[in-house]
Amino acid sequence: MAYWIKTPAELDERYRQRPTRIGLDTEFIRERTYWPQLALVQMAVGDEILLIDPLIPGMTAALAPWLADTSILKVMHSASEDLVTFKVACGVLPRPLFDTQIGASLAGIGGGMGYQKLVTAITGVTLAKGETRSDWMRRPLSDAQLEYAADDVEYLFAIHDAVDAKLGELGRRQWLQDDAERLLASVEQDEERWPHVAMRSAQFMDAPAQLRLLRLLRWRDVQARASDKPRSWILDNELAAVLARTPPADADALGKLMEGFPKAPRKLAAQVWDALVTPQHDEAEAPLALPATDANKQALKRLQDAVSARTAELGLPDGVLASRKHLESYLESRQWPQALAGWRQAVLEPVLAPLLPAAG
Repeated sequence: MAYWIKTPAELDERYRQRPTRIGLDTEFIRERTYWPQLALVQMAVGDEILLIDPLIPGMTAALAPWLADTSILKVMHSASEDLVTFKVACGVLPRPLFDTQIGASLAGIGGGMGYQKLVTAITGVTLAKGETRSDWMRRPLSDAQLEYAADDVEYLFAIHDAVDAKLGELGRRQWLQDDAERLLASVEQDEERWPHVAMRSAQFMDAPAQLRLLRLLRWRDVQARASDKPRSWILDNELAAVLARTPPADADALGKLMEGFPKAPRKLAAQVWDALVTPQHDEAEAPLALPATDANKQALKRLQDAVSARTAELGLPDGVLASRKHLESYLESRQWPQALAGWRQAVLEPVLAPLLPAAG
């Protein structure tokens, strides 16, 4: 049964029952903003599904104790964006977290499986996809929207039970706990210290150009947060790469260059110039993207092959152990990536460390 929660008092009353676990999902809007706008919260509690309207005054405050209560397990699927949404709307993150998408990967059921596909794999039920593009901020929501929203949490407990049992058989419950806590920590940190490394174009830049790119991307992130606009609306990746690779001689030249880019932030040209030419305080610590040389490509391929072999040995889906970005970081810095700390380091470092090329 699905119930529409209309007042914070209703949510407070149900919280007093203190369930041991809840299923959670959200609907949010983020097309024109930097921060997600929470539009609906779906909560499975026992045999009930609560549809919670966060637009009602006081509702997000009533929701916060549910999220903060560590005696209640929060079961979610592919939770990363939902976590950001909860942090913005409620000021708290749901702990402890059981992410069924991560769990299914670690259990060898499937890597990166969507909720609908995982529901079918575990329960045999086929869910409709009709409301994925709905306007969730409108009121009242349609019956079709409410049914779709309820479906998003109805099967979370069944998935949790199946995935948790498999993880227990494999001795990997701690793996999931570690990955869930790492995900939560990344949302708490809420910023990428070295955003330039993730841009593919950076591997074709020399060190000074990569540092200029770092400055621009950090400035962009500050502007996006302050104005609550998507990053690409502030400065798109193409223009950032051009400015970093071939910086204009002065502010006037920058203005002329921007005329060739329809989406260039002309009103912010002075700020862009300042960001481009002002060194960051920690640039000396900045890692660099791995240059796209033949030797580096061959070294990266050896690491990738070793990861693939280890993945097969463990019965895991491709992509679960280590991403290309993290392997490139390992090759460039010769330091084990923090993102791969814990159980991944234990299963990977012994086979990858001997494959690192000799220094120089």
